[in-house]
Amino acid sequence: MRRLTALWTWLKRGRTAVIGLPYLWLLAFFLAPFLIVLKISVSEMENVRFKDLLVLKDGVLALSLKLSNYVFITEDDLYFATYVSSVKYAAITTVLCLAIGYPFAYFMARAKATLQPALLMLVMLPFWTSFLLRVYAWKGLLGENGWVSELLIALRLDHVLLAAGLIAAEGKFMNTPFSLVVGMVYTYLPFMILPLYANLSKMDLRLLEAAQDLGATPATAFWKITVPLSKAGIIAGSMLVFIPCVGEFVIPELLGGPQTLMIGRVLWDEFFSNNDWPMASTVAVVMVLLIIVPLALFNRYQAQAQEKRP
Repeated sequence: MRRLTALWTWLKRGRTAVIGLPYLWLLAFFLAPFLIVLKISVSEMENVRFKDLLVLKDGVLALSLKLSNYVFITEDDLYFATYVSSVKYAAITTVLCLAIGYPFAYFMARAKATLQPALLMLVMLPFWTSFLLRVYAWKGLLGENGWVSELLIALRLDHVLLAAGLIAAEGKFMNTPFSLVVGMVYTYLPFMILPLYANLSKMDLRLLEAAQDLGATPATAFWKITVPLSKAGIIAGSMLVFIPCVGEFVIPELLGGPQTLMIGRVLWDEFFSNNDWPMASTVAVVMVLLIIVPLALFNRYQAQAQEKRP
């Protein structure tokens, strides 16, 4: 009996350690830095240091919070437009990645078992090259005399892009919303394909056979069975693309123009150009809160899906 009690105690300790370690990781590398940034955002800055939030004077403990930066963000149209622009480009990138990635993931999941590892490697192959080098490569491809820009001009697609307001002039693709979206879609496309493939490859194909036996067309079976069953992969891939796109800095800086202002560039300017750390921290806190909303919705959906399972 004692041995069973000791074994149970050991198992409980092991389970606590397994559950506790990820939480400790999150506390150390997410919550603690976020609290530091939050503290800076409500602090007064004196030269290169910040005033203490709690001050003990004459036996009285006073809490001093500077909320003017948060008020300024709500009143300044530039910050509002920047947040809207970041969310807009992140949403466009997510939709395009889903439109491109879903057929590819579907093809991968339905391909022969011997071919799937090769297809999976092709999706992961870009990660073998530096992210910065891949973005720089697009500068050459979309710049003057780049073969992608030459192809777009030969197909007269620059006229279509100009009419849509995605480029500023015919044959000029760099430093435009078009080049920004192309760079972001190319970079984050694998993050959409991989969750979709993992979800679609586990789907029970007998459901499609049953739908076909009941007279459903392939298109009907796809929309009524495949898409609903892959909803978890769609949501996971969308979150993996949307969240980093909101705060993206490198791609807008290298491929975007002045009219493609995003919150990552504003953060850089506030931190290093204006040297206004409290304002920059305020912008970062609002951005994190903006990202937490879709994460909370995703977690709620996951919890509901878990409850519905038998």
